[in-house]
Amino acid sequence: MTIATVEQITVATKANVEKLTIVAKTNAEALTKSGTATVSGLESLAKAYQALATKNIEKLTSSIHALSSVKTPVEFFEIQQKLVKEGLESALADSRAIGELTNSVLTAAFEPVQKQFAAIQNLAKTAA
Repeated sequence: MTIATVEQITVATKANVEKLTIVAKTNAEALTKSGTATVSGLESLAKAYQALATKNIEKLTSSIHALSSVKTPVEFFEIQQKLVKEGLESALADSRAIGELTNSVLTAAFEPVQKQFAAIQNLAKTAA
């Protein structure tokens, strides 16, 4: 090998090491962003579940009071049907809201990693 060839290999190796260092750094940054988004999202989910539990306890207390104050069996069944209908509607709305929140949390958590993965794929394509 000639000195020029060794120098070319050294320059190329140095450039590749620099690229790998940049990729490793951006990978770490993407994982950090993903972790931060995950923690934030889990906090949001925990708050949503806590609010939902509080609302359901309040609704249960209200329902028990309503049912305990009835005077006739007909009134009892009317209130019961109303409470069942409201409960189902509320459960559907709450499930939808929790599902949407969960989806946004997962999207936010994985977005930095997906972007980094796409960047690495593009880098690999250009290097090939």
